[in-house]
Amino acid sequence: AAEGAGTSIIGLLEVVESDFTKNLAEMTATEESAQSSYEAESKENSIEKATKEQDVKYKTKESTELDQTVAETTSDRAGVQAELDAILEYLKKIEEQCIAKAESYESRKARYEAELGGLKEALQILESETALVQRSSRKQLRGVRPHSA
Repeated sequence: AAEGAGTSIIGLLEVVESDFTKNLAEMTATEESAQSSYEAESKENSIEKATKEQDVKYKTKESTELDQTVAETTSDRAGVQAELDAILEYLKKIEEQCIAKAESYESRKARYEAELGGLKEALQILESETALVQRSSRKQLRGVRPHSA
């Protein structure tokens, strides 16, 4: 009975050993798979990180260049706007001097009435002044002689 009990204990230990070996092989395979997956993921992450760092570097450089371009363009625009304003002001002055403006009815009427009043006054002066009237019975032009026949 002791021999049978020893055999059964040895058999039991062999079964436990085979189970442990089997489980150890499974765990080792699982761990190696997880390790290779981890290493692949880490490598992908480091490549992605380097790519993103370069992107940040280039985008920062591009942003700086764009900011500089915006500043230059804004300065150029301000200069051109000042020049345009000066030209428009000069054009306005020239237009005021050169473009004929339509005279309003009231101003034309006042001018004509003033002119008419001046002419009436001149006529009245001429009619009232007797010294200016010629009293010659012969009406001929000065310096013209009649033709002799």
